[in-house]
Amino acid sequence: MSEATPGASMRAEIDEQPRIFAELLEATDIAAVAATIAQRRPRFALLAARGSSDHAALYAKYLIEVLLQLPAGLVSPSTTTLYGAQPDLRDVLLLTVSQSGGSPDLIEVTESARRRGATTVAITNTPDSALNRAAELSVHVHAGQELAVAATKTYSATLLALYLLVDAVRGGTGQAAAGLPDLARRALADGTAAVGEAVQRLRATERLVTTARGYSLATALEAALKLAETSYLPARAYSGADLLHGPVAAVDPATAVLAVSGEGRGGAAMREVLDAVRERGADVCTLGSGPAAAHHIPVPACAEELAPVLEILPVQQLALELALARGGDPDRPRGLSKVTRTR
Repeated sequence: MSEATPGASMRAEIDEQPRIFAELLEATDIAAVAATIAQRRPRFALLAARGSSDHAALYAKYLIEVLLQLPAGLVSPSTTTLYGAQPDLRDVLLLTVSQSGGSPDLIEVTESARRRGATTVAITNTPDSALNRAAELSVHVHAGQELAVAATKTYSATLLALYLLVDAVRGGTGQAAAGLPDLARRALADGTAAVGEAVQRLRATERLVTTARGYSLATALEAALKLAETSYLPARAYSGADLLHGPVAAVDPATAVLAVSGEGRGGAAMREVLDAVRERGADVCTLGSGPAAAHHIPVPACAEELAPVLEILPVQQLALELALARGGDPDRPRGLSKVTRTR
């Protein structure tokens, strides 16, 4: 396949993910960072990120609050970069998530937090980045160079790295993730036919809603972003709970809904959401290992807190194939570049 073939880089990078998961499970740097965090016993966690990394940070927020029973919040970088806020961050853990490690606002937030007493950790795919130099500690996600503009392998590797870090902080060994490489191969293979059907159903749609509860909310958010940036499909992501609190009124037979519904409490909470969008006549596709609609993209079952690592794989396939079906090149989305620099 020629490098000039539309979607060639994105396809290759999607297919790399089972191998990357296996290599990340063998990495040794995460345990040392986790030991330092555990020793310092932070009273609060903050997460700073942009774009796809922001969705990974939301996933980490669920991990920290549920598995560590530690309050966590998402940083608004502009409170530091534009307004100069200088809160006391002693005994606070700051995780800055950035695939490139090059965004000026995230670097400034990290430098500022470190000066104000936080334990700062960079989660990046670029170990020699400015962000790594700004943070006290760092975790490398080991995804290798990513050529496609749309993040695929760096996103999923970041999710897994965050899980392994949080699990290690609580004293775990990552055992629940041991089977992920094989499950990832299954997810990529088993969803092919259903992804193809979804492409045909979504090819001409003009309005898409993605939705989920719990850990899988990160998947719904990343799905909306991937479909918007590669297929130019207007997509809005909602927590299933938030969707029922008002936006469901805009759902009608012209609306396509991609509902992420895995096993566990988050998936169970989606049953009411699925009933509501069906009642409004939406074209519903479910994705996951839990409650399913007539059109369903399967994902192998695993521990609920690890499901987003697998759920995103058929989402990436869908983004790739839908972009190609709509005449685009997902490797080169219009108006986008690999590294976005904001302040």
